[in-house]
Amino acid sequence: MTAAAPAEESRRRTLATGAQALGLSLPPGAIACCLAYLSMLVKWNKVYNLTAIRDPDAMVVQHLLDSLAIVPLIEGKRLLDIGSGAGLPGIPVAIARPDLAVTVLDSNHKKCAFMQQAVSELHLPNVTVRCTRIEDLPDLVHPTGPPLTFDTITSRAFAELVDFVTAALPLLAPEGLLLAMKGVHPIDEISRLPDTVKVRDTQPLSVPGLNAARCAIRMERTPK
Repeated sequence: MTAAAPAEESRRRTLATGAQALGLSLPPGAIACCLAYLSMLVKWNKVYNLTAIRDPDAMVVQHLLDSLAIVPLIEGKRLLDIGSGAGLPGIPVAIARPDLAVTVLDSNHKKCAFMQQAVSELHLPNVTVRCTRIEDLPDLVHPTGPPLTFDTITSRAFAELVDFVTAALPLLAPEGLLLAMKGVHPIDEISRLPDTVKVRDTQPLSVPGLNAARCAIRMERTPK
């Protein structure tokens, strides 16, 4: 057994028990695939500074399990992850839900290069990487045809809910869901939301091993 093997086994157990605590029934090979993604992230992070978290054990909780915590909240078959960075939460979600068509979007070329490499090496045919600003996505994907829409649009990187909503609404399906990942309940941000959306509810996210407040704000279009 190599020196790294005990640490790898510990991460596998943390991820497996954490996914079970989240109530997830992961497909065969998902745990191994998530850990392979984690290994790639650790390696690339040394050169490209993809995430401020450096410790692989902390990444299991703060990146993998935190991302997987929203899987039960996703609706429909098409997911857009805005400001995905290194692929969070989009890539772990895509691994957990191979039936879901996931588009991960970021304007940083180095981060998109990493995501594209991860999609290739991990054989994730349900993931599309888009390297562009969210405002430019409709023209990039469908310059002349009908607008592309998504059933669920999520993000864990936008600073303000109003910015997320403004960017996401043009790409949201008529009955679609906006799913914003946050820390503590953002009362002030909610008060600044436009009247074009309404908050359906706020779902607490109990991330196994994470000693910090996490929640998901679920929003939808305001009925006309």
